[in-house]
Amino acid sequence: MTSATGIVVLGIKQGERDMATPPADIADEAPLSDAITPYDEAHFVVYLRLLDAEADGADWREAAKVILRLDPAADPEHARRCWESHLQRARWMAKSGYRRLLEAANAP
Repeated sequence: MTSATGIVVLGIKQGERDMATPPADIADEAPLSDAITPYDEAHFVVYLRLLDAEADGADWREAAKVILRLDPAADPEHARRCWESHLQRARWMAKSGYRRLLEAANAP
C-alpha cells in the first residue's frame, strides 16, 4: 500500500497489524540518551520508516500522519515537534546507536 504522497506502507493491508505498523504509544518526544532505551527497542521500525520517508523526500506532515499516526492539520506544532524528535533519534540510531546493539550482541 502507498500513501497519497507515495510513502510505502510496507505492503500492509488496511486493518492488518504487524511489525511494520507503528505502535499506538508514540511519545511526544523520543528519548534523549546515549544508550538504547526500551522505547527505542519498541520503535526500531518507526525509526527505519522515518529514515526511509526522509530519503524519499516525503513531506514531514505526511510522514507524521502515516508513520507516527498524528494529525498535523489538527495540531501542527505538536506533530512537527514529535516528528522532528523521532527523526533526530532515528538519525542517532543510524549513526551511533546501532553500534551499541552490535556490542550488546557480541558481549559474552
